[in-house]
Amino acid sequence: MLTFWFSPGASSMATHIALHEVGVEFDARLVSLPKRESHTPEFLALNPDGKVPTLAIDGRVLTEVAGTLFYLARRYPEARLLPVGDIETEAHVVSWMSFIASTVHPARRVGVARLYEVFAVAEKKLGGRTWTAGGYSIADIHLFRLYWRWMNSGGPEPGSFPAISAHYDRMMQRPAVKRVLEIESAIGYELPA
Repeated sequence: MLTFWFSPGASSMATHIALHEVGVEFDARLVSLPKRESHTPEFLALNPDGKVPTLAIDGRVLTEVAGTLFYLARRYPEARLLPVGDIETEAHVVSWMSFIASTVHPARRVGVARLYEVFAVAEKKLGGRTWTAGGYSIADIHLFRLYWRWMNSGGPEPGSFPAISAHYDRMMQRPAVKRVLEIESAIGYELPA
């Protein structure tokens, strides 16, 4: 049984999308970040870092977006979220995931100028490809969540990132993305500016 702790619009959105992509049953537990529910003794006993996503697999806890996405992709290979068997393409997915976690994700806290810099790099990396690493993968989910966050907090100037914007539009058409946005928006977003 999977138990998933999340906060609407937060980094956990990527894991939430992947859970819907793989189509597995899970128990969703809402965590309010503004109310500091991720810092209660009960939550910190699960995830000492006090962050979402937190995913329990039959009681065993897994944290961090990349870890949870990788687990879901490997555990449910029929969803084809990781190109297993082609080591070079797998490495490209890992490369994108590393870039997103270490460069794109922290850029928001630095400021808008830094967001433009890192998404300019992502734009070049994506080039004319439909998906980040050949076929649709967990890297696309991770990239989408961060661009979605920026788009919903002022966003870049229109036309700034045509490849990333086209990727975003393709992601917005995916049933799992639509479902998660419907669920999370109904709860309400409590994100800092």
